[in-house]
Amino acid sequence: MTSRERILAAISHQDVDYVPCSFMIFTGLLYNTADDVEFITRELDLGLDPVVEMANWRTDTTHEHPDLPGPPLRFHPEMQITDWVEDKPSIPVIHRRYDTPAGPLTAAVRWTEDWKAGARVPLFDDWGIPRAEKFLVETDEDLDRLPYVLTPLKPGSCRGELQEKTASRMAIARERGLATAGGLGVGLEAAAWLAGYEALALASYDRPEWLDRLVEILHVWNVSRMEAMLELGVDIFFRRGWYEGMDFLSPAQVRRYVLPSLQREARLAHDAGARFAYINTSGTMPILEMLIEAGVDVLVGVDPIQGKGTDMAAMRQQTAGRMALWGGVNGFITVERGSPDEVRAAVDLAMRTLGPNGFILSPVDNVSVLDAQAWSNVQALVAKWQELRTVSSVR
Repeated sequence: MTSRERILAAISHQDVDYVPCSFMIFTGLLYNTADDVEFITRELDLGLDPVVEMANWRTDTTHEHPDLPGPPLRFHPEMQITDWVEDKPSIPVIHRRYDTPAGPLTAAVRWTEDWKAGARVPLFDDWGIPRAEKFLVETDEDLDRLPYVLTPLKPGSCRGELQEKTASRMAIARERGLATAGGLGVGLEAAAWLAGYEALALASYDRPEWLDRLVEILHVWNVSRMEAMLELGVDIFFRRGWYEGMDFLSPAQVRRYVLPSLQREARLAHDAGARFAYINTSGTMPILEMLIEAGVDVLVGVDPIQGKGTDMAAMRQQTAGRMALWGGVNGFITVERGSPDEVRAAVDLAMRTLGPNGFILSPVDNVSVLDAQAWSNVQALVAKWQELRTVSSVR
């Protein structure tokens, strides 16, 4: 099988020549290579089954959405953006104002020493949530103004730009027989960047219609970006859902505010001939049936250590033949900080519990450093996977 055939067969619960290993995120290697071609080549040299992302954490991030690789933002042409700094005795505060045709939207964050964006407030950034002095979206009027910021892409408006930016990645994928991926899509968790999670939790009880409206605005915007990525002909579309597990939400909240958009987006991916992948690394067990109901083809981020409540054996039993699983080994504690013996034991457990069919092995969710310890553990992971990966050895 080619690597692409192997990955797609695993996602489809079909027989594979061996269980694939594809790192869901590998920024430790990504940031230590000159370009995407070198990065993919280095992964292949390790023996991995890399999925070639058309939007990755290095090449396609922007100052406005560093945590959401994907197509470029398109603000309303009549909108103006202003950033400024308010000096305070304790910690300076960075302000942002979007002047939209319907009125202003404002946000503010504390400028701590570890703030990475300089004297500006990005639209979407994990770092903004714990440092927020004021979130962008709070009122009904804010929702009236938000579509001027989250302007849906017009069909074909960035096709040429995306094709040019992704040409080298598409070429190496075709040349080497590798699967391709588009993304990242986003749903309710983008509302956490815009409004803060405390406000979302309260709104789900006090103002559910307000939250319904916010989620729908995000969905319409996200679908336009999704369609742009699917036009490239990718094999897999990824939607991120790190903040949509039971660490943050209840099953009832997921059913109302997450499931409907997941269902529509999964159908959109399938209509385009792509598989639909959903990233959720913790608090996933209570919503497995909803993810299957939504049409998710593969759950990305099965983490046996930092994934709260994750029971790999029970997860495998519940999803077998219905939704593929991607992960199985913790990235931070096991691969970056553990010993080679701990890594080998983790690979053995993952392969025997989650394999052979319907499974892709990966550290979860990232190997973000490549110091001597992490590199030795990556090599131990690959060697143990190669030892166990044939279907007969993991049955």
